[in-house]
Amino acid sequence: MNYNKYFNGALNSLKNEGRYRVFNDIKRTLGNFPKAIHYSNSEEKEVSVWCSNDYLGMGQNKNVLTAMHEAIDSSGAGSGGTRNISGTSHYHVLLEKELADLHNKEGALLFTSGYISNEASLSTIASILPDCVVLSDELNHASMIQGIKNSKAERFIFNHNDPEHLDKILKTFHPDRPKLVAFESVYSMDGDIAPIKELCEVSKANNALTYLDEVHAVGMYGPRGGGIAEREGLMDELDIIEGTLAKAYGTMGGYIASNKNIIDVIRSFASSFIFTTSLPPAIAAGALASVKYLKKSSLERNIHQARAKSLKEKLKQTGIVVMPSESHIVPILVGDPTRCKKASDILLSDFSIYIQPINYPTVPKGKERLRITPSPLHDEKMIDYLVESLKKVWRELNISPIS
Repeated sequence: MNYNKYFNGALNSLKNEGRYRVFNDIKRTLGNFPKAIHYSNSEEKEVSVWCSNDYLGMGQNKNVLTAMHEAIDSSGAGSGGTRNISGTSHYHVLLEKELADLHNKEGALLFTSGYISNEASLSTIASILPDCVVLSDELNHASMIQGIKNSKAERFIFNHNDPEHLDKILKTFHPDRPKLVAFESVYSMDGDIAPIKELCEVSKANNALTYLDEVHAVGMYGPRGGGIAEREGLMDELDIIEGTLAKAYGTMGGYIASNKNIIDVIRSFASSFIFTTSLPPAIAAGALASVKYLKKSSLERNIHQARAKSLKEKLKQTGIVVMPSESHIVPILVGDPTRCKKASDILLSDFSIYIQPINYPTVPKGKERLRITPSPLHDEKMIDYLVESLKKVWRELNISPIS
């Protein structure tokens, strides 16, 4: 049996469709973000990173770095085990308290990533509740979809950001049947924002639990960085809020915040939590410092929103198709996987601009795009250079009319 024949065939099909992914080798430069060093064929050059999820540049924040150094000096490198077996450090405990306070919940639970927090929480909740039915927004993240599938619960998909369709589906179930409604606040590829208030009203009217993924919003929105739900005064309407420490907070890890019983059930039953070594103390300490800092400082959020607004306005003046986005995410439509990858390659090679192409299955076929994420550390001069560079690439590849 020639097993490699099948593996090569699968890879070749990706390459033929223009969907084969290449990881760019970069090294971020401390104190110089969003600049980084790109390594290619034994060569290296400085590039500007325009696709980082370190939205606020907190991975470079002095408070965060100091906290991490102090934790390494006091506790060493690793955590020592799972949370049950010596892996619960004081930093983990303090961070969970801080996150619970951020979302005005009784408790919080840390995971090694946002993917794991979604997968573990959704699969556990839906499997614990007898005969539970899960209703999921059609554009939910892969981690949410996987968690729902792993629960083995009956599941239904409601139209994206459509409370009326959700209500129609919910009304088909007995009022006493356990129901869980899962959706996101900011959708990372299109940058649109969910009608949280309406979705919560429909869910509560039909006696359903609500689960909100705020990974692209925590740290970014609300007076203390509690996300879209905090900004709109809706945190108390949500039963479970999930977030990440790897985007606006600039470190690593995921979490949920909820009431004590839900937190304890997931802590006690979720295999991917129970059997996973906990985050290193230094990571927890850095995340703790970042959450505390952004609870008090809105400077980074305000500058960030101004940069995103400026980039959108300048791009729209060029004729380049900027997809509608209510958030800080700036998606530029290409509509073809090969040209999307080519545009990314030219930007990197000729203009020292790094923007990763986004192709199927992350987005639907025909919706391939460059997803740009400006930060507070991208200044107006850099924005102007990006816009002019995109115009040249768009003309070269004949992607869309340019003014």
